[in-house]
Formats: sequence, structure tokens, C-alpha cells
Amino acid sequence: MNGKIVGSVIVISALVAGAALYYLQIYGFYEEASAELPQVQLVSLTSEQPEPIRAEAIQAIDADSSPIRFRACFQTPSSLPMLTETYVGLERATPRNAPPWFDCFDAAAIADELAAGTALPFLGQKNVAFGVDRIVVITDDGRGYIWHELNDCGEKAYDGTIVGEECPRLDEN
Repeated sequence: MNGKIVGSVIVISALVAGAALYYLQIYGFYEEASAELPQVQLVSLTSEQPEPIRAEAIQAIDADSSPIRFRACFQTPSSLPMLTETYVGLERATPRNAPPWFDCFDAAAIADELAAGTALPFLGQKNVAFGVDRIVVITDDGRGYIWHELNDCGEKAYDGTIVGEECPRLDEN
């Protein structure tokens, strides 16, 4: 009898802990960031600095728990040919999953568009946090997506590799 009670307590505790962990990962830390979101920016080929582009219907979420939890969606009237001639493009980008309730951001669909060539990745800002870059992807029909991704310095810093002089110091950001 006591074994059943102890076993039940363990199972119930595990279920409660699992439910709490799920809630915190999917809902708990995120908050809408649309009001706090600055203009959508891309890094200029000439100035090498972020410059605002026209963007409408911006939706964004963020979490203080990690610099790579930022996600955003927007619309832009800017054409891909104009953007590629003006702003720093990227060879590759890996869309990061967003919580299922943030339904404008579908990482798998964005990856499919990148693979098909109907969307192009751009650098939005270098080092928004130490070792983290802002990535902006824009489709040929004007839909845009933003997320944060570890850059080379961030990957080195977080995997324990010696960072080196090419990376900014942690206190510079």
C-alpha cells in the first residue's frame, strides 16, 4: 500500500513538473514586443550600418531569458532586387522555431522558401547581444521574418572555444 502511494506521488510530481516545464518553454517567458520593436533594419552595403526599411504590420515576441528567442513578422513593399543591391545579404540562414501560438512565424515554411529561392536572407544587425546577430528574411511577395542567430563569436563563446581578437569583448555590447 505505501509503495502505491509513493509511486503515485512520484508520477503526479513528474506530471506537474512536465506540465510546468512545457508551459514555461512555450508560453511563460515570451511576451509580445510589437510596441518595443524598433524599425525593421538591414545593414547597408555602403555604410555597413543598420538602416531602416519600410515595414508594416509588425508582430514580434521576445523573452528576457535568452537573446535568441526574438521572432518577428512584417510586410514590406520593398522589392528583392532593390534590397539585394542595397543591403548585406547572407549565404545561409536557419530559421528558428517559434512557439506554436505565434502563428505568423513558421520556421519550416520559411526554410522551404529559402531553399526554393523565393526568399532571401539579409543581415539586420550585427551583435544585437554578444555573439548574436539579427537575421531578416524577405520573400518575393513582401513577407518578412526576423530572428536572432548565434554568429561565429557566439558559437565559440558558448561552446568553450577560445574567442580570439576578431570578436568584440563581452562588455562592448
